[in-house]
Amino acid sequence: MGSSQTVTVKYVIRARFEVEGVVEKPDVIGAVFGQTEGLFGSELDLRELQKSGRIGRIEIELQSKQDKTTGTITIPTSLDRVSTAIIAASLESINRVGPCDAEVTLGKVEDIRDARRRQIIERAKVILHDWTIETMPSTDEIFKEVSETLKVAKVEKYGPEDLSAGPALQEAKEIIIVEGRADVINLLRCGIENVVALEGAKVPESIIRLTKEKEATAFLDGDRGGDLILKELLQVTNVRYIARAPPGKEVEELNVREITTALQRRVPIEEVKARRGRERRKILVPKQIVEASKGLEGTLEAVLFNEKMEQIERLPVSGLAEKLQQAEGVDTVVFDGVVTQRLVDIANEKNIKYLVAARVSEAVKQPLRVHLITFDDVKD
Repeated sequence: MGSSQTVTVKYVIRARFEVEGVVEKPDVIGAVFGQTEGLFGSELDLRELQKSGRIGRIEIELQSKQDKTTGTITIPTSLDRVSTAIIAASLESINRVGPCDAEVTLGKVEDIRDARRRQIIERAKVILHDWTIETMPSTDEIFKEVSETLKVAKVEKYGPEDLSAGPALQEAKEIIIVEGRADVINLLRCGIENVVALEGAKVPESIIRLTKEKEATAFLDGDRGGDLILKELLQVTNVRYIARAPPGKEVEELNVREITTALQRRVPIEEVKARRGRERRKILVPKQIVEASKGLEGTLEAVLFNEKMEQIERLPVSGLAEKLQQAEGVDTVVFDGVVTQRLVDIANEKNIKYLVAARVSEAVKQPLRVHLITFDDVKD
């Protein structure tokens, strides 16, 4: 299955598979699309990503021998690192190809840009060497002076955790907290030196202390990873402002104008907490939904209820859409996954009243007859 749009490849996912039986390429392709569908919403649905040109043609190489089929899956992607990692991990959830048991193991995720950067650097060395030889001797001092002006400040280490930081961190009254070392380097290129990196999902003690001593702005990626780190910062630090990269972008990828704009639009922490408080409202639902929500977390499974809140069936989320198209008498669906537009359309068609899930995709249009509820919304 290909896309009509050109994919600017940033990463390539390579995985190996082993099938207990003889299958063909269409069987493997079907398993890749079918068993990953609906796990993380339409924004990470492989079919939708191919239509929008975010992933390229999925290549399958296989060979069969002694009633066993082995081979490789190759997926080129232009997504960010977090989304690419999620898709790579989702391949390992595939356990059947056609009628046969299967196992998929991730080989590696290649960063295509690394190879390009190495080629560019080597070529730049040659250009610079030739240019220097051709330069008039009288311009040597001018060149040296300009080069000194353009030098980027070096990344330093801060605290017992050896966090990546800018040279102006300790003297500055206002600081900027970013996610990783690459973010620090990018801000240093833009002349921002009062910066320090978290370098992990858990907030270091040095960061907690800094937010008590200085006015801190957290500058986070515009993706799910940034959302999770924000939640952690709100719990354990005294940050004053929150700034975010544009949706789907990482701080390390931003140019000077994008960084300046994001920092100018930073939001006071009180406003962020107020927004999250409004989002965390609770909805009164039957105890069967509360119990099912708690029991399903982390299982990637779904439970179907009839109008009397009697359990009809329990099944894997990967087969939920197909099951709902065939089922009758379903009133409520509780599942450990993401509500997608496809599930909403099926529920609307089958007169299902409630879809209760771990998360609702931002791309879903609010339906008239189907109530969309998240696990965080419900209470007994």
